[in-house]
Amino acid sequence: MAKDQYILILTTFPDTESARQIGTLLIELQIAACVNILPASQSIYRWQGKIENKTEVPVFIKSTKNNYPNIETRIQEAHPDQVPEIISMPIDQGSPAYLAWISESTFD
Repeated sequence: MAKDQYILILTTFPDTESARQIGTLLIELQIAACVNILPASQSIYRWQGKIENKTEVPVFIKSTKNNYPNIETRIQEAHPDQVPEIISMPIDQGSPAYLAWISESTFD
């Protein structure tokens, strides 16, 4: 396995087009190896004391830990929400060939 520390970043966008735009940007900048845009889902949460219920498009981003700050900044710049969901989880194990591909596909 390569020396990089791999991560999976979870975020959501209000629609498929805005998710596609951020996904394309992250790939063009070579700070993400792959962006998965899932079908819309329903989110229920509390925001500023009120229960919200809205449709969101989940996005999974595969990258490296060194690229996280740049990815977070790009999502925040593109996102309409005041506090967008941006969660990073380590990828502790994976196919060596796939993890090597993440390294080859991104700049650190």
